[in-house]
Amino acid sequence: MYQLDVTLRRGQNLAARDRGGTSDPYVKFKLEGKEVFRSKTIHKNLNPVWEEKACILIDNPREPLYLKVFDYDFGLQDDFIGSAFLDLTSLELNKQTDVTLSLKDPRYPDHDLGSILLSVLLAPREEQREVTMLMRKSWKRSSKFQSQSLRLSDLHRKSQLWRGIVSITLIEGRELKAMDANGLSDPYVKFRLGHQKYKSKIVPKTLNPQWREQFDFHLYEERGGIIDITVWDKDAGKKDDFIGRCQVDLSTLSKEQTHKLEMPLEEGEGCLVLLVTLTASAAVTISDLSVNSLEDQKEREEILKRYRPMMMFHNLKDVGFLQVKVIRAEALMAADVTGKSDPFCVVELNNDRLLTHTVYKNLNPEWNKIFTFNIKDIHSVLEVTVYDEDRDRSADFLGKVAIPLLSIQNGEQKAYVLKNKELTGPTKGVIYLEIDVIFNAVKASIRTLMPKEQKYIEEENRLSKQLLLRNFIRMKRCIMVLINAAYYISSCFDWDSPPRSLAAFLLFLFVVWNFELYMIPLALLLLLAWNYFLIVSGKDNRQHDTVVEDMLEDEEEEDDRDDKDSEKKGFMNRLYAIQEVCVSVQNILDEVASFGERIKNTFNWTVPFLSWLAIVALSVFTIILYFIPLRYIVLVWGINKFTKKLRNPYAIDNNELLDFLSRVPSDVQVVQYHELKQDPSHSPSKRKKNNPG
Repeated sequence: MYQLDVTLRRGQNLAARDRGGTSDPYVKFKLEGKEVFRSKTIHKNLNPVWEEKACILIDNPREPLYLKVFDYDFGLQDDFIGSAFLDLTSLELNKQTDVTLSLKDPRYPDHDLGSILLSVLLAPREEQREVTMLMRKSWKRSSKFQSQSLRLSDLHRKSQLWRGIVSITLIEGRELKAMDANGLSDPYVKFRLGHQKYKSKIVPKTLNPQWREQFDFHLYEERGGIIDITVWDKDAGKKDDFIGRCQVDLSTLSKEQTHKLEMPLEEGEGCLVLLVTLTASAAVTISDLSVNSLEDQKEREEILKRYRPMMMFHNLKDVGFLQVKVIRAEALMAADVTGKSDPFCVVELNNDRLLTHTVYKNLNPEWNKIFTFNIKDIHSVLEVTVYDEDRDRSADFLGKVAIPLLSIQNGEQKAYVLKNKELTGPTKGVIYLEIDVIFNAVKASIRTLMPKEQKYIEEENRLSKQLLLRNFIRMKRCIMVLINAAYYISSCFDWDSPPRSLAAFLLFLFVVWNFELYMIPLALLLLLAWNYFLIVSGKDNRQHDTVVEDMLEDEEEEDDRDDKDSEKKGFMNRLYAIQEVCVSVQNILDEVASFGERIKNTFNWTVPFLSWLAIVALSVFTIILYFIPLRYIVLVWGINKFTKKLRNPYAIDNNELLDFLSRVPSDVQVVQYHELKQDPSHSPSKRKKNNPG
């Protein structure tokens, strides 16, 4: 068994098949007569850029890979452009190779039909699976496998754990290529390092954009790797236009030093200005349950010492320590025709991702693995997903749980009911985890006021009727709160209830006559204290809305069906511009609804840590505003704002209040993180009674 990693980069000078002198090309990959991959369609372009990756399993490397390029025709049979063969025996194993294949048509052998550019890597399946994170080929269950388990564990450790961090600051672009009719562009930048991706914001109508965005990638290879950078022009209603590309070879950069790079764009005009810093680190580990345990007293004492209060200003990015023991799962879904599954487990914390070995032909697997992570944000969510390994295609989803770190009870082994992909309802099976979290509260509080870490593996936003309706209902609910409050205040002016109106009038006179600015955070502080009193006294009558959970049902299944039929439904291609507008409206509704829900959940003590942090902050603001005249506070704020860019030209702007609110879960996230109750039939005591033997 071999694995072929193919990157379909671009086409050059493809043959025109449309009346307008262009084509809408896409590529099919075939192996032994079967289609194994199909690219997206690039409209009206004879030099298309795909940059798509495919992972293909090879049984016999003597069989060539067959490429066929077609021109997509709406409502008609697609036109054949050309084909080519890739001889796999000519490839050197374990070496990335760039290949240019000339397209041919057997009917017209002398015609020049253009070429396709690929990057390919062929490797034996046993070696490649240490690099692949979710798709893995099984070793046979035998005594030989058992004797090699420790060695394989070491190999997994080397391949899956990242060895350092590359911190990138995208500063600006200079004299980029004009792609619009007005002589300007709407540029944005895509970064890729292995499986990690980052997409910058769009800067409209400029050839000299200022981004000033900072993000981190993980380094999995000792030699560093290469960052692929592409610049695009956002084009509403059509596919985005390609502006240019460049690459950063990390192996040429020295570590623990910030490099300012001016990267000229290939296949385009202008350049990008970047700051790149390489930092060595080792933040995640994996081991067997029998080998390593947090119960070791010396190790635990060292960890507690590392995060004790006196260390609050030492390495602010190192907030805490997380250890996850993945013990076993029970009653999983059968994914194979034999009525069994080949389950393995993926553990994710932000951009750190580790996985267990596969237990073959088993619905009650035991992994007994320990995963450790450094916590950079105590408001992160631990995601544990169970997959079924499939040799012929991508791994099948079996179930998932999402656990906020602040909700974890240390040292307690718990059975978590697996949920569906949307985390809105149960699926079959439970997973047993034991989790420990140790963190420094001061560091965690400081980190809460800094920008939230962005996940690099991003999913494309898709149009969904259910999601659009759900976000509309959420936004309507938030607006109705404001409308009801306005009606309540208006009723006080109308004297509908004389006692209430009289009380409101006296309160108005008192507040206006004695108003000081410190009363604003003080009033919010009293609101937090009142809600806390209701919770402690058991008088909290909050009801969890079920409409969000109901709206999420079957959303993923419908979206999957839409994806499968997208090639057949050319109507969606005609309505591409409308779809993009709908997706934007859908996302705006989500942002507005989430913002209102986060504010509400802060005062409702949904996350006690954040509510306590709000109490501390509001208390400090109250004292500051009480003792310090407002003019001095405004003066300091203004001086800081005006001189910030002078003192640090590459400073990343942030808003502490918005960064704080980004840690508060919305109502949808509350539903997703809500722990389901275990089916009594799955409990160990029940199983012992049913199986006395």
